[in-house]
Amino acid sequence: MSASSTNATLSPQSRERSLEAMRATSKENPLDVLVIGGGVTGAGIVLDAVTRGLDTAIVEAQDWASGTSSRSSKLIHGGLRYLQMLDFSLVHEALTERDLLLNKLAPHLAKPVPFLFPLIKQYERPYIGAGIMLYDILASLAPGKRAMPFHKHYSRKGMKKKFPSFRDDAAVGAIEYWDGTIDDARLVLTLVRTAASYGAHAASRTQVIELTKSGAGRVNGAVLKDLETGETFTVHAKHVINSTGVWTEETEDLAGGKGGLKVLASKGIHIVVPRDRIKGTSGLILQTEKSVLFVIPWSRYWIIGTTDTPWKQDFQHPVATKADIDYVLEHANAVLADPLTPDDIIGTYAGLRPLLQPEMKEGTSSAKVSREHTVAAPAPGFTVIAGGKLTTYRVMAEDAVDFALGAEAQGRPSVTNNIPLLGAVGLAAMANQTRSYQKKFGWSKQMIDHLLHRYGSMINEIVAICNDDPSMAQPVAGAEAYLRAEIHYAVTREGVLHLEDILLHRTRINYEFADRGLGALEDIASIAAAALGWDKKTTDSEIASYKARAAAEEAAENEPDDTSAEKVRLEAADLSPMEKLS
Repeated sequence: MSASSTNATLSPQSRERSLEAMRATSKENPLDVLVIGGGVTGAGIVLDAVTRGLDTAIVEAQDWASGTSSRSSKLIHGGLRYLQMLDFSLVHEALTERDLLLNKLAPHLAKPVPFLFPLIKQYERPYIGAGIMLYDILASLAPGKRAMPFHKHYSRKGMKKKFPSFRDDAAVGAIEYWDGTIDDARLVLTLVRTAASYGAHAASRTQVIELTKSGAGRVNGAVLKDLETGETFTVHAKHVINSTGVWTEETEDLAGGKGGLKVLASKGIHIVVPRDRIKGTSGLILQTEKSVLFVIPWSRYWIIGTTDTPWKQDFQHPVATKADIDYVLEHANAVLADPLTPDDIIGTYAGLRPLLQPEMKEGTSSAKVSREHTVAAPAPGFTVIAGGKLTTYRVMAEDAVDFALGAEAQGRPSVTNNIPLLGAVGLAAMANQTRSYQKKFGWSKQMIDHLLHRYGSMINEIVAICNDDPSMAQPVAGAEAYLRAEIHYAVTREGVLHLEDILLHRTRINYEFADRGLGALEDIASIAAAALGWDKKTTDSEIASYKARAAAEEAAENEPDDTSAEKVRLEAADLSPMEKLS
């Protein structure tokens, strides 16, 4: 089986073809693997399974990456703080995966970034330096070319040159080390599209509402509900793999019995501030009383986070509260010469980490739960994976498919360590051709970098749209960091079904602009409506829905706690509401 650029197109039409392929299954002719959950783990699993030659499908109840996998710190890293837990194997594994993404799998989506580790007292330098030295050594043990420079020590004066906004009395110096950043939502989308290019069936807004069993009690498929139409039907599969993150236990319950994994939902929020508000060329990693806080340089802004607090509310719509925002500001301002205020914040986002829940003593903080993953089989034919982190999605996927296949896995080993994602192959050659695009369309160097980061060698597909319609080469009105062609591309190639899919997951407009993208709605909606055939009623409904969501999220940020914030957020109805399973 080989990749096909035609199959890599996700659209309403490709979604319907995938659903039809699932409807056509039977007990006598089942899929090999059905994957439940369209976050990074599920997307990794469907690519792993289909590239082993298995007939595979993936379903996601909402949009691709709509949960945890679009709301992360956007880091690929070994987990420097796990060295404090002496978890060397986990750190080495994650560093290996980090470098694989940077060097081979997704060099367009992943980028190396330096971070400063401030030293509060001089006596910290030897032992913190030793830890970062060990981090570099573990990274050097990874196969292939080293992806990152080695760490460097800086005095207070040297640190100020690297990060002029650092407060003079907040540290005596720093150690600079390197990790990576990645566009998390685009990683998920690219994984799904890459899997589709090898023949996988992919359908978003499709919820599993029941698991089916054979007479012997083996899980042999699922009842799916198309949330766009309300239709339900059964899909048959030899193996069903559950990768639903914080929804793990809810999905497990569909299989009956008491087996499976327990998952703790921990909320993390991030704030976004303009790049010129903080002067620095490196990121920061700051130790707090609970965890760590990252100040991450990203595009035209800084991402600052995260928190780590138990989440007891509905899983679908975690939100940042006033208390969360104040916490992040307080800890960032402890080291900034010119403190940030709420007025500096142009956006926020909140996500839930699916942490494996061990037997914990009363009062144990969720921040001490390991990010290692576990695979289990609550019922024959039904595999569940939970835990882990963004960086190690590929290892998690390999383990899940190996576990599901059992002895069969020996004859069908994973090959994803040698499968570059769409946009990776030919990246250098395409980058060399971008000078002509700059000249032809009047694009800035920053715009070219932006396009290469998002599409890699597939930038030529954006150019083709602009060649067909020169108006597409212009910036989006109200969100000028993006081209109109990118909206058209999202709608025609990247599986968009609703306006919110564009603003939340195909772009980051929702939190990159202080108005949450409201000023760009008219232009974006006009492009989407033309491509998807929306009439005025549908277009108006999509715009109204997004406006209601934006208003609810903004109002939630002024609430003091999760309970009151969620109540405000849920005042905005969902376009494709999920069916309650319990």
